[in-house]
Amino acid sequence: MTKSMPGAAGDLAEQHPDIWSAYAALGQATADCGPLTDREKRLVKLALAIGAGSEGAVHSHTRRAKAEGVEAAAIMQVAMLAIGPLGLPRAVAAKTWIEDIDD
Repeated sequence: MTKSMPGAAGDLAEQHPDIWSAYAALGQATADCGPLTDREKRLVKLALAIGAGSEGAVHSHTRRAKAEGVEAAAIMQVAMLAIGPLGLPRAVAAKTWIEDIDD
């Protein structure tokens, strides 16, 4: 699993497998703690990545959403919904980061 992860996260997972394992377990526990569907969870994670201004996380969650069958219009709607709470510049940045990921 760690070999397919890009960049620094993959490096951390390979260099510190115990830390990565604990991190992955925490991620699974938080994902399983409520009633949201997998699709809803993916879109929320994309929205949080946009709010945090993390280009890498937006790329990752966009890639995962597309792989999970989330339609492109829904993914882009998340970026457009950012206009109100985060402002036009952040939403435009998110739009470009989403568009970086080819189908």
